[in-house]
Amino acid sequence: MIFSSTFIQKSLKFKLGAMSMATRTHSPPLLVRGFCNLRPYGFLARKGVSFAAFSPVSIVLRRHRNVSYIATATWSTSSSFSFPYTYERSLGYGRSAYDEYPSEEESDREFSSSSKQQLGDSTLDNVEEWRWKLTMLMRNKSEQEVVSRDKKDRRDFEQLSALAIRMGLHSGRYEKVVVFSKLPLPNYRSDLDEKRPQREVMLPIGLQRRVESHLRAHLSRKAMTKQDTFLTSSAVHSLSLDGLYEPEESSTQNVISETIVRRRSLQMHNKQQNWQESPEGQKMQEFRRSLPSYKEKDLLLNVVSRNQVVVVSGETGCGKTTQLPQYILESEIDAVRGAACSIICTQPRRISAIAVAERVASERGEKIGESVGYKVRLEGMRGRDTRLLFCTTGILLRRLLVDRNLRGVTHVVVDEIHERGMNEDFLLIVLKDLLPRRPELRLILMSATLNADLFSSYFGGAPMIHIPGFTYPVRSHFLESILEITDYRLTPYNQIDNYGQEKMWKMQKQALKKRKTQIASAVEEALIAADFKEHNYRIRESLSCWNPDSVGFNLIEHVLCHICRNERPGAVLVFMTGWDDINSLKDQLQAHPLFGDPSRVLLLACHGSMASAEQKLIFEKPEDGVRKIVLATNIAETSITINDVVYVIDCGKAKETSYDAINNTPCLLPSWISKASARQRKGRAGRVQPGECFHLYPRCVYDAFADYQLPELLRTPLQSLCLQIKILQLGSISDFLSKALQPPEPLSVQNAIQYLKIIGALDENENLTALGRNLSMLPVEPKLGKMLVYGAIFNCLDPIMTIVAGLSVRDPFLMPFDKKDLAESAKAQFSARDYSDHLCLVRAYDGWKDAEKKRSGYEYCWRNFLSAQTLKAIDSLRKQFFYLLKDTGLIESEESCNSWSGDEHIIRAVICAGLFPSVSFVVNKEKSILLKTMDDGAVLMHSNSVNAQESKIPFPWLVFNEKVKVNAVFLRDSTGISDSTVLLFGGNICRGELDGHIKMLDGYLEFFMKPELADTYLRLNSELDEFVQKKLLNKKLDIQSYNELLSAVGLLVSEDKCEGRFVFGRQVSAPSKKKSKETRDLGSGGGDNAKSHLQTLLSRAGHQSPTYRTAQLKNNRFRSTVLFNGLDFVGQPCGSKKEAEKDAAAEALRWLTGESQSSQETVDYMSTLLKKSKKKQQTSATRWR
Repeated sequence: MIFSSTFIQKSLKFKLGAMSMATRTHSPPLLVRGFCNLRPYGFLARKGVSFAAFSPVSIVLRRHRNVSYIATATWSTSSSFSFPYTYERSLGYGRSAYDEYPSEEESDREFSSSSKQQLGDSTLDNVEEWRWKLTMLMRNKSEQEVVSRDKKDRRDFEQLSALAIRMGLHSGRYEKVVVFSKLPLPNYRSDLDEKRPQREVMLPIGLQRRVESHLRAHLSRKAMTKQDTFLTSSAVHSLSLDGLYEPEESSTQNVISETIVRRRSLQMHNKQQNWQESPEGQKMQEFRRSLPSYKEKDLLLNVVSRNQVVVVSGETGCGKTTQLPQYILESEIDAVRGAACSIICTQPRRISAIAVAERVASERGEKIGESVGYKVRLEGMRGRDTRLLFCTTGILLRRLLVDRNLRGVTHVVVDEIHERGMNEDFLLIVLKDLLPRRPELRLILMSATLNADLFSSYFGGAPMIHIPGFTYPVRSHFLESILEITDYRLTPYNQIDNYGQEKMWKMQKQALKKRKTQIASAVEEALIAADFKEHNYRIRESLSCWNPDSVGFNLIEHVLCHICRNERPGAVLVFMTGWDDINSLKDQLQAHPLFGDPSRVLLLACHGSMASAEQKLIFEKPEDGVRKIVLATNIAETSITINDVVYVIDCGKAKETSYDAINNTPCLLPSWISKASARQRKGRAGRVQPGECFHLYPRCVYDAFADYQLPELLRTPLQSLCLQIKILQLGSISDFLSKALQPPEPLSVQNAIQYLKIIGALDENENLTALGRNLSMLPVEPKLGKMLVYGAIFNCLDPIMTIVAGLSVRDPFLMPFDKKDLAESAKAQFSARDYSDHLCLVRAYDGWKDAEKKRSGYEYCWRNFLSAQTLKAIDSLRKQFFYLLKDTGLIESEESCNSWSGDEHIIRAVICAGLFPSVSFVVNKEKSILLKTMDDGAVLMHSNSVNAQESKIPFPWLVFNEKVKVNAVFLRDSTGISDSTVLLFGGNICRGELDGHIKMLDGYLEFFMKPELADTYLRLNSELDEFVQKKLLNKKLDIQSYNELLSAVGLLVSEDKCEGRFVFGRQVSAPSKKKSKETRDLGSGGGDNAKSHLQTLLSRAGHQSPTYRTAQLKNNRFRSTVLFNGLDFVGQPCGSKKEAEKDAAAEALRWLTGESQSSQETVDYMSTLLKKSKKKQQTSATRWR
């Protein structure tokens, strides 16, 4: 039965009035337009739709031509079956395979046609109506949001949003949809996007037959051979961990007799005593006694012996980092227990671990590697008698993988705990769980600036010791006094930092200042409230021009000139935000006549990614008359001490990772440091003599700083951490992280778990897979680790190692502003129009390696605008990756893992395997390229990408590693991939509701193809995944037995020419049983929506969309012809092209549904078109009678 819109409107108004008079004590049922009661769901019940298993969660309101208001509800169900939306129609048919939506133009025209009636309901009335709706939403605990597609709600969105905010709700607008929710809303909702990626996949029939032949051969061989069995997961314990944990000898050799232990302990005792009695030793002892920590030595040792956990805070210069571990070691040696003692002291950075270990060894009169050693990633110095080991936090976590109880370790010292790094917070949770099992283990927590009460309470009221520091007085100069001392004047123009390389977007961002950045907004109130009246007009004018976003290259140069020309001798330490800033400032200073003169200034850099040998240069004292200037990141804040530093220049910022869990977007951006960090930076200047610290920000800004930095656990993605939790078998990820000192928000944890499931590191029960176990052993991000693993399995490791190393450091391509065109031309030569930034990087690196063999590496870099330092860093990382993979057993030799390194298509597939689900679909338009991702919606190509220079991209998909959010989201690097590559290497795929329908990423990506081709993809994906699992569990697996499978995969990824196309708006659902009645109702009117009806009818039957050919007649009228499946229908002349297409579609509907005279062939064809098997729906070409 079909109800008129007038009847429905009157019925709804009546029910709305009735509801306003009633008071309900239970959750309201499904509501529509004023939340009138739709129970008992009469329309849908008659269509055979059951609501018994559903509970309402949200309501969607949508305008429709034939029925005044349509309710759409989002359902949650406990069963495995679920669908996002259910539509209530007045059309004569029920749920269809493809639900149609009116176009944007039709929606607007539909509102305009009755604008007088609609605008009669004023904005005020609409707001009052929504006040009631939102009140009902808040009362109903089972509902989370209300969604509306009504144009007047979009018109009044600002007023409705303000109302929602006052009621404690969140609101968002997504194109033609507005949403009001109890939870925060992301910037983009893929479930509300009518143009989600839907791809029709087509392959040449010959290629499909060859692939199927290889697949059948593989399955036949697999059925005959039964020798392949999955190994147990215990294989992971056989991995060598590169010396970070050396198992003690087997049980027969493991137990060292007490006599031998005592003999070694006596030897250590005698050696220590001889050193202390020697002239050099006595001189060193005298120096150590002068340190403030010596006064607390007895107290410290006493507290450590009586308590399992001790919290120690010490000011800069007190000697805690070098002395406290020594005191413990010396006391154990003096007690003749030295051989039984084992102390591990963790540092947050490798340079700190190496520098402190070397310092302690020299204080003990030893060479590094005797009683004192260090271990950092792929580098270490330790021996059989090493009893004090300095290592990075990650090294200790890796030891816990194979030794969960830390057998033989007597003391663990965790230094610089105030930095609240992710590894440090994670280690604290693990150690807290370990302490009850190891009552003899002692844990000492140390930091220069420590919120001691917080850590003490976390460990049940552990005792606290504070060591006063000894530093020479350091005088602070904030920006206002710097301007007065140096007579420097700030203007809007001299604060634009010149990055030299192609960083124009950074410079433009500083100059234009279209919107306030996070940096500026954080101190805006402090600057407004500041009173600079005590300063003269010139300084007040300069301060009014101060740009918080600027690092201040020119100001730094001016301050350095002042120091070099007017101040006493001493090294200068300049704190910068990151590598780009350090490099750019270094280039600017080297162009200066003073700082570019090596006989007067020694200019050095210090960054975490630099090699250890380069980092050590900062500790060397320059020649007399040469002033040392060190440009460093916050790596120089703690642990490492550059003894001759007298001056510190502090820009007040540091690059920090922030993570937006709602939008699932991490960003590495500069942010203000904390007061604790500012004090640490200042303290670097007073180690050897009185110093001075120049803070490049006003005093009022410092007062606005947070006391301590936000813990890394609360501001970064948690994927790597979740892998560590699972490999350590610490139980549920969420439960474990809830034990943290400050637990991360649940959404961040859930995002990380979901990501690890998508890439195959975790199964559906959150258990670690074989891939996940291997990824946990690689010190890179999971996505890059997966790329390395797949590169080893598919024998293309050499280029993949280059790509992963390049993505782990910085872009080696330079873009000088004055030579941008030449630099782009050089980069274009490497890209070779293969639409891949990653393959471009491989070619550039390979060319550099060849040039290095000819000793012309620097000339090659100069000619091709490449950074030699970055290429060296990539080369160093490649070697580390190779040794790590060799330790895991995935590779044996360099030759054996590179047989396919020359196959570009296999390399693309491995890149896809690693970077997925970071994927964007590509639609080539006439003058632009449309890109869209699952998390961000529409995105743009970064100007540095080789794909930004292309007018068309012949690949339907791009995978990317990094996206940058400025005003819009930009893809910094990308590689084009085919449909087959996505379907085979993009992760899990599943069968959709119809034959030939495949879904990925919970239905965000949809593929339509012939049913036989879909079966081939599904089976190949499953077999490929099984092959990878077997290879990971059995590293010695001979892949020759999988030649047929790999041949089929190789054919698809190499010969898929991307001949398919994107379609949009298909809403896929199960086909209805009552076809004949639906067909009559569908074709009854034609009318304005005839094109949508025809599209729906054909799509449900599995056919391609119809095409329209429109010709303009002589009288300025148009006639259109619609074509599909060998049939064509001509409409009547119309006044516009769009109306002509609708008339042709209406004509086609009348013929298909039998409302006009038609031949027997057409009737037969229509019956075949809608024919449905009971087992499955299948569409095929029909022979005419």
